[in-house]
Amino acid sequence: MTSQTYDITLLPGDGIGPSITSATTRVLEATGIRFYWDTQIAGLEAIEKYKDPLPQPVLDSLTRTKVALKGPLTTPVGKGFRSVNVALRKEFDLFINLRPAKSMEGVKTRFDNVDLIVFRENTEEFYAGIEHYIDAQKSAAETIGVVTKSGSERILRAAYEYAQKHGRKKVTIVHKANIMKYTGGLFLDIGREMAKSYPDIETNDRIIDNMAMQLVMNPWQFDVIVTTNLFGDILSDLCSGLVGGLGLAPGANIGTNAALFEAVHGSAPDIAGKNIANPSAMILAGAMMLDHLGETTAAERVRKAVGNVVRDGKKVTKDLNAQAGVTTDEMAQAILGEVLIG
Repeated sequence: MTSQTYDITLLPGDGIGPSITSATTRVLEATGIRFYWDTQIAGLEAIEKYKDPLPQPVLDSLTRTKVALKGPLTTPVGKGFRSVNVALRKEFDLFINLRPAKSMEGVKTRFDNVDLIVFRENTEEFYAGIEHYIDAQKSAAETIGVVTKSGSERILRAAYEYAQKHGRKKVTIVHKANIMKYTGGLFLDIGREMAKSYPDIETNDRIIDNMAMQLVMNPWQFDVIVTTNLFGDILSDLCSGLVGGLGLAPGANIGTNAALFEAVHGSAPDIAGKNIANPSAMILAGAMMLDHLGETTAAERVRKAVGNVVRDGKKVTKDLNAQAGVTTDEMAQAILGEVLIG
């Protein structure tokens, strides 16, 4: 364990965000690693204070620290301000969206022993923000998806490098090149060419609709999955559903100069302030942050601690065990205790 103090931008978020973020910082500090949390506000609270969901102090902090831990932020559906998550990814060029989906003992699911990694391109295609109404009456709208060679190359290379580093055996490229022959075709062609540089890793590809079907029929046939932005958004949630849902789903947004780690579920305003939200996804995101910082031993302690508490089932929130139904703080304390045991 390093003796340094890590300077981290902390975005507690909206709704249940502050509760699960506080739980997470306590668990991470129990590893013995020292942190300086530069707490900033974004989302709804920032609109009230700054009239901006992504104010300049957040950008300044992340520019300085280069690492952020973020709670869920509210994004209005169909109106209001643009997603802060998307804006952060664009602002800091966080082109890798990394989503692990791994089975956990004690969680009732349709499948056991699932272990998937989804690499989603995070800045291009239909999330690039190129959309507008095409008539004055606003009766029709258009979204333009842009796929570039450079953008495709870097997400594909990230997936292959990860597979090679972590002993993964297969990379599946997901696309819709049969219909979107230019954008999907470009991504697939680059992937097939890149595969030649990694002969020790098996490469195959799947059309997105077939991929969705195959995942729910036989998820064990897949290992590392790499795809474009929209498909990756959908498939990463699908994979989370295979292992118990978003309450156990951490995520990372990684670029060349900055990285952001988050619980991928929403802000759940209906249960905000009730101290009943499952903190697991946020705590597991904290473990991913530790990996990124090079603190892999501590990261494994945190993951093991979460796994032990979930497997035991006595100190978990209601979504994991209705009979237990402990508070957010009580579950976090149980995980913290397991971290201290080591």
